[in-house]
Amino acid sequence: MKAKKILSLAAVAVLSLGLVACGAKSGDNSSESKSSSDEKVINIGATPSPHAEILNEAVKPLLEKEGYTVNVKVFNDYVLPNKALNEGTLDANYFQHLPYLEEFNAQNNTKLTYTVKVHIEPMGVYSDKVKKVSEVKDGGIVAVPNDPTNESRALKILEKEGLIKLATGKELLNKNDIVENPKKLEIKELAAEQLPSALKDVDLDVINSNYALQAKLNPAKDSIALESIDSPYANIIAVKPENKDSEKIKALSKAVASPEVKKFIEEKYNGAVIPSF
Repeated sequence: MKAKKILSLAAVAVLSLGLVACGAKSGDNSSESKSSSDEKVINIGATPSPHAEILNEAVKPLLEKEGYTVNVKVFNDYVLPNKALNEGTLDANYFQHLPYLEEFNAQNNTKLTYTVKVHIEPMGVYSDKVKKVSEVKDGGIVAVPNDPTNESRALKILEKEGLIKLATGKELLNKNDIVENPKKLEIKELAAEQLPSALKDVDLDVINSNYALQAKLNPAKDSIALESIDSPYANIIAVKPENKDSEKIKALSKAVASPEVKKFIEEKYNGAVIPSF
């Protein structure tokens, strides 16, 4: 009896070890499966128009054919998408041009980079009060974006239109760099997303095209002055450096710069958004 009891205990021990081993193996497979699954999910941040529209309507179907799940998270500002990307809650974002990204990195000690340049949104000048930029009254109020790169960009448009003259030798300019202002225009700096709602209260409003499109303004038709199409401000797919060469980022970049997406942009936006690939 004693020998039988010892044998039974030994059998139980062997069975238990077998179950533990199986459990560990099963757990490992689950982890591998989860990791594999994560590689087929792309979380990307974007501002609503045109970025999220392009992603949802043109890019997403292409990637889904390759087995990817694409989650587009919409942001209504220019700061949170880069913070989320840097923190790792996003795999990529699509809302900004390279000068803005470089300025963000410099100000926040981050090292975000990019894969492809997707499109240019020519910045436009809008007005409910005048039909031509030159008609703006003396002392008129001009609204511009308040972030460094886009304010500089807006001021250069105003200079091109002959309203002001800017200091030379600086890459980024703000209203303090205006050296000639014959009409004594008041430059009002606002967050980019606030510019469309300010249109009724100012004489001239220099609006980023993504926010203009959101407000149902077509830069090609509704602006009274438009940035040159050779603008260096092409919008990009931003990523973390360590993820730049991952398979899913390569797939995203390929889809974004595809003939199908180029055709979509050209047909949907009628010159308000111009492909840069």
